[in-house]
Amino acid sequence: MYDIKALYEAESIEHAVSLRLEHPDAQIIAGGSDVLVQIREGRRAGKELISIYMLDEMRGVSLDDDENIRIGSLTSFSHITRDPIIQKYINVLGEAVDMVGSPQIRNIGTIGGNTCNGVTSADSASTLHAWEAIVELTGKNGVRRMPIKDFYIKAGTVDIRADEGEIQTAILIPKSSYENTYGHYIKYGMRNAMEIASLGCSVNVRLSDDKKTVDRCRIAYGVAGPVPMRAPSAEAVANGENVSETLIDEFALAVLNDINPRNSWRASRDFRLHIAVQMAKRCLLESIKKAGGVIQ
Repeated sequence: MYDIKALYEAESIEHAVSLRLEHPDAQIIAGGSDVLVQIREGRRAGKELISIYMLDEMRGVSLDDDENIRIGSLTSFSHITRDPIIQKYINVLGEAVDMVGSPQIRNIGTIGGNTCNGVTSADSASTLHAWEAIVELTGKNGVRRMPIKDFYIKAGTVDIRADEGEIQTAILIPKSSYENTYGHYIKYGMRNAMEIASLGCSVNVRLSDDKKTVDRCRIAYGVAGPVPMRAPSAEAVANGENVSETLIDEFALAVLNDINPRNSWRASRDFRLHIAVQMAKRCLLESIKKAGGVIQ
C-alpha cells in the first residue's frame, strides 16, 4: 500500500499549473518510477500528488520552426531511444537513456522525471549538458527557458518555482549544438544492468570539412561533482586544434582542472579521477571516429 494523502489528475498543462498553485506542497508524478518507490520507503509518505501522466501534449520528439529538437518532458526513455529524429541527429542521447534501469523502467520513466530529480547520476544529464540543452518550464507567468547548467542548483535541487505553479514541459537541443556533431557516452558502474552510475562521461565533436581539426568540442560528466557538469578546461584544449593522439591525451588530463568527485561506497574519489581521464580519452576518440576523423 502507498501512503498518499490525495491524488489530483491534470487534464492539461494549464490545469497542472493551476493544481500546482492550489497545492504548492504537492509532488508532481509522471511515470512514478522514482516517486512511488520513495513513498514506499517513507521519504514522501503522506504527500499530495499531482499526476501529469495523461498529458500527451508533453510527449514526443519534434523539430520546431528553427530546427531545434524538442523533447516533451513526458517522453519515455524507450521512445527517445527509438525516435527517428534522435537516431538521426543525436543518437548518443538515445544510447545514454537506454542504460537507465530495466526495460520496464525505460518504458515508464520520463526524461522530465530524470532531470527534475536533480541527481548527478542521471544517465541523461551529462549528455544533455554536453549538447547544451535548454529546459522549458511553464507556469502562471507563461513559458520560461534556461540552459540546463543553470537548471541544476545543488544535489537534488533544480530551479522549478512552485510558487509560480511551474512544471517542466520540454527539453530542447539547439540546432547549433547538434548540427554536424557526433558524440559518445560511457557509463561506469559496478555491474552492467540495473545500476546507478559511479561516473558518466559524454563527449561530442564537430570537425572541420577536411576532418583534421576540432571545430567544436563539448564534454560533461555525471557524478564528478554534486551536479552534472561541463569540463571547460578540456574543451578549451581541444577547440581549434588538429586531431591527434597528443591532443586526446592533453584533453583528457585537462578534465582534472574542473571535476571534483567525492568518495562513496560506490567508488573512491581517486578512482573516479582516474577513470574520468580514461573515459574522456575513449569518448573523444569515439566521437572523432563517428565524425569521420582519423587520428594522426
